[in-house]
Amino acid sequence: MSNPQPLEEEAYDMSGARLALTLCVTKAREGSEEDLVALERMFQQLGFESTIKRDPTAQQFQEEMEKFQQAIDARKDFVSCAFVVLMAHGQEGYLKGMDEQMVELENLFKVLNNKNCQALRAKPKVYIMQACRGEQRDSGETVDGDNIEMITKDSLQTIPTYTDALHIYSTVEGYISYRHDEEGSCFIQTLVDVFTKRKGPILELLTEVTRRMAEAELVQEGRARKVNPQVESTLRKPLYLQ
Repeated sequence: MSNPQPLEEEAYDMSGARLALTLCVTKAREGSEEDLVALERMFQQLGFESTIKRDPTAQQFQEEMEKFQQAIDARKDFVSCAFVVLMAHGQEGYLKGMDEQMVELENLFKVLNNKNCQALRAKPKVYIMQACRGEQRDSGETVDGDNIEMITKDSLQTIPTYTDALHIYSTVEGYISYRHDEEGSCFIQTLVDVFTKRKGPILELLTEVTRRMAEAELVQEGRARKVNPQVESTLRKPLYLQ
């Protein structure tokens, strides 16, 4: 019989500066201010230096990301991680700016990758997207009642360009995202509640976010809908926020 050993847990060093940028289109997105209030409360509780920019155009989405990268690389202190929250109307792979023009998500993600942002090289970069990714709607299905991570011990001499990133989408590819006109979005409100009231590795926290959202009943136009976030991770270590 083999004798499996537990993974050696070497978490990301979170002792340095924690930086957050939120870019939010509020135009024709009722409830977005409630999400901004919740996010600001979360970032304050978790010790982040937070910046909010409202109603960016498509070009300003790109420009604000580049300003964020330049400010990070110009810092003299140790930077632990960066969070970027992007909230707007959208479709798969794109966000719509206040000017109704589209910006490609991949171009925004590239700005902080291990090649383009030296201060965040090998540091966690977390992206939270509250936006539609298509037009499909999920009515849900009725139900009755692990990947293995290989970690080398040798210290890394080089690092892939796209590691240490975590992309958290409010819905799965091809589907719409929901937002309440007065209470904000189920996704942002649930994420903030879990991140501020629970402790553990961020991927475990996101599993709890998914569980809660999967159990929630959303009603749109008189019909019950289901929605769940989608998480894409290239993190190399556990990430603890508190």
